[in-house]
Amino acid sequence: MENNNQKILALKYRPQNFSELLGQSVMVDTISNSIKINKIPNAYLLTGIRGVGKTTTARIIAKALNCNKHFDHGNNNKSDEFCHCDEILNSKHLDILEMDAASRTGIDDVRELIESSRYNPTSAKYKIIILDEVHMLSKQAFNGLLKTLEEPPQHLKFIFATTEVKKIPVTIISRCQRFDLHRVSISTLLENLKRISKLENGKISETALRLIAKASEGSVRDSLSLLDRAIVSQHVIEKEIDANFVRKMLGIADRSKILEILHFVFQGDQKNSIQQLRKLINEGIEPSSFLNDLLEIIHFMLQKKNIGDISNDLSLSESELEMIGAETKVISTSTLVVFWQFILEGIKELSIVSNQIISIEMIIMRLIHLKDIPSYQSILDSISKNNITENSEIENAIENKKVIIENENLEKNNISKEQIKNTTQTKLEIETSEQISRKKITDENIASFEELVNLSSKKKEIELKYDLERNVNLIKFSPGKIDIAFNEKLNKNFVRNLSEKLLDWTGKRWIISLTKELGQKSFLEQSKIKKIELLEKGKNEEVYKLLKATFDDAELVDINKNNK
Repeated sequence: MENNNQKILALKYRPQNFSELLGQSVMVDTISNSIKINKIPNAYLLTGIRGVGKTTTARIIAKALNCNKHFDHGNNNKSDEFCHCDEILNSKHLDILEMDAASRTGIDDVRELIESSRYNPTSAKYKIIILDEVHMLSKQAFNGLLKTLEEPPQHLKFIFATTEVKKIPVTIISRCQRFDLHRVSISTLLENLKRISKLENGKISETALRLIAKASEGSVRDSLSLLDRAIVSQHVIEKEIDANFVRKMLGIADRSKILEILHFVFQGDQKNSIQQLRKLINEGIEPSSFLNDLLEIIHFMLQKKNIGDISNDLSLSESELEMIGAETKVISTSTLVVFWQFILEGIKELSIVSNQIISIEMIIMRLIHLKDIPSYQSILDSISKNNITENSEIENAIENKKVIIENENLEKNNISKEQIKNTTQTKLEIETSEQISRKKITDENIASFEELVNLSSKKKEIELKYDLERNVNLIKFSPGKIDIAFNEKLNKNFVRNLSEKLLDWTGKRWIISLTKELGQKSFLEQSKIKKIELLEKGKNEEVYKLLKATFDDAELVDINKNNK
C-alpha cells in the first residue's frame, strides 16, 4: 500500500477495465461486443495523441481476451479458476509480450517475435504481442510482419499502438482493426480531476482544476501529471491552490489581462497596452504562450461575432465572456482576421529575433497601427469617388474654357504651364497652337465603341484591343466621353493607355469614367451573339437550303458581308 501511495497519479489511477476508460465509449462498446460474441480480429491498431490511453487500452484488451472470470466492463464473476489479470497488469505474464518498437526497430527483432509466436501459450488462452509506438519499425520489419499478421496462428493476437498512424504502411493498417482514441473533453477531464483531487485530499479550487484540464489539451496523462505537481505544491505551501498559482506554474497569463491589452490595442492606446504587456512579462509569461493566448482570444471573438453563444465553453469564465462580448461589438470581423494572420507571422518572428521580449512589444505596436488601416472595399470606394470628382472638374474646366495656354512658345522653352490629369492622374502635355497647326489633318473620328475597337485593331494596339473586347463592359459612349464597368482582369494601365491613344488618334482629350454599375455584355460576347443570329438567319436563305439539299453534310460556318 505504501508503494502504491508513492506512485505518480498517472500510474496510480490507471484504468483497470473498460468502464474506467475516459471519453472512449464508442471504442469500448465495439471491442467489448466483439469479445462477447467471439468475433476477435487478428490485430488491433490503436491510434491517438499522447496520454489518451492507447497502451492502457491494449493491456485491458489483453486482460479481456485471457480473463478466466468472464472479464466484462470491470465486473468479474466469482470463480475458483486462476485469473491472469494481475500478472498482465504488472507486465509479468509469460504469454503477454509488451515491446517498445522505438527501441527494437529492426527486422531481426521482428523475426525473433515471429519465431516465438509459433509456440502455444503456456497458460493463457491467447499469446498476445503488444507493440507500442509501432510506427518506429523499419520498412523491412513491417514487411516481415505482413504474412504473420494476415494469417496468424489461432492462439496469436497483435495489438499495435501509435501516435503517428500516417507513418504506418497501408498494407499493415488494412490487416488490423483500427480504433482512433479521441481527445478527452475538458468537462470529462475536469470531473476526473475533481474525483482524484478529492481522493488525494488535495485543496485545489475548481478554477485551477479547469485551467489544468484546458492545458492538458485532451490528454488524461498530462492532466494527472499537472495535478500531481499542484498537489505537491499544495502540501509544501500548506494552502489552497488557486488559479493564479496554476498560471504561474504553467507559465500562462491571466486571460483577463490579455483581454485588457487587446482592449487598449483596439482603442489605439499604445502606452497602456505596452505597460500591461510588461507587467505580464515581469510575472514570467512566455512570449510564445502570450501570442498563442492572443490567437485563442481572437478565435473566441470571431465565434462570438459570427456564430453566437460561446457560453458553453468551460474554459471561459463569466467575466471573460462579458469582456469578449463587449470587445466584439466595436471591432470588425475583417480586422480580427487580419490580426489572426499578423500574430501568426509574429510567432514565426520569435525564432528569428534574439530578444523575444522586444519582438512581442513590436508586435503589439504594429497591431495598434494595423487596426487603423482602411479596408480593401473602402480604398476602392475612395478611388472611385476621387475619379468621379476629378472627371467633373475636368468637364467643367473644358466647358468654361478654363484651360488656357499662356505661352505660345511652350515647345521651344520645353516648359508646361498647365497640366490636366485624367482619371489615373496621368500627366498629359498641352499642345500649343503651333503644334496643333503642324498636326496632321488626318485625325480619326470615333462615333461608337465598335469603331474604337476596330481602330485599335487597325493601329495594331493588341493589348488595348484585348481589354476593350473582353474586360470592359460599356455603359455609355459619346464622342469625347466613355463610361465603362470592368472586371478584375483589366490591365492596371488600361485607362492611361486608352487616354493617350485617343488623344493621339483624335487630337482631343477624352474623359474615361470607371464605375461599379453593371454595363452591357463585353464586345466579344456581343459579337458572338450577333454571329449566331446571323448564322440562324443565313440558314433560312434559299441558297443555303439548296446547298444543303445537294450536300447533306454541309454546315454553315461563317457569313462574310460583301460591301461592293
